Amino acid sequence: MIRFVTTTLLFTVTLFSISCKSKQPANVPPPLVKKEKPSQPTDKLQKGPIINVIDTITPKQVYIIIKDSAATSAGLSVKLNNIYNKKLVDFIKTNKLKVTGAPTAWYKTQKAPFFFEAGLPIEKAPNKLAKGIMVKRTGGDSALLAHFFGPYDLTNVGYESLAEILKDRKKRKSAPAFEIYVQNPFEPSKVKIDPYKMQTDIVMPYKN
Repeated sequence: MIRFVTTTLLFTVTLFSISCKSKQPANVPPPLVKKEKPSQPTDKLQKGPIINVIDTITPKQVYIIIKDSAATSAGLSVKLNNIYNKKLVDFIKTNKLKVTGAPTAWYKTQKAPFFFEAGLPIEKAPNKLAKGIMVKRTGGDSALLAHFFGPYDLTNVGYESLAEILKDRKKRKSAPAFEIYVQNPFEPSKVKIDPYKMQTDIVMPYKN
């Protein structure tokens, strides 16, 4: 699993008047921003996600990836499930590769139709590639990292939070943001999982 160790910023997002807070070490400055949307009728309230943001450096990583697209969110889930749990796994087993972290995805769009790259981090690049499978290398960039806990369909809140922080700090994105599925939401399961216990890391590289 990919780990990020340099922490300089902690930011908690509040959605629909639900305040979500996290514990912070004594040596970490308080959150820079705390925003609340106007209260709404009780029947329209929705529990917001928990989002903790840190400033970090992305580690160097090698991925095997597949590029694809999907017309709908449902179609996206089906394709990611097939890529992560079938296509890439089969390739990894055949080539005796070692997976070093969680499933990761890069999106060109945040709404349908989706154009994306889905990959798994591996120890080293294979000698040969199968049709449709490519190698992607990342790392060494300054980045904001949002630890996101909540329903996957609310991840846009995480992206908006990161973009707002960059704007406040007068920084610009240096590469496409990507998502790391610490708990893989696309893996088939017979047990219903609490979405607020599912962690998705959203990484936004930026220029200093």
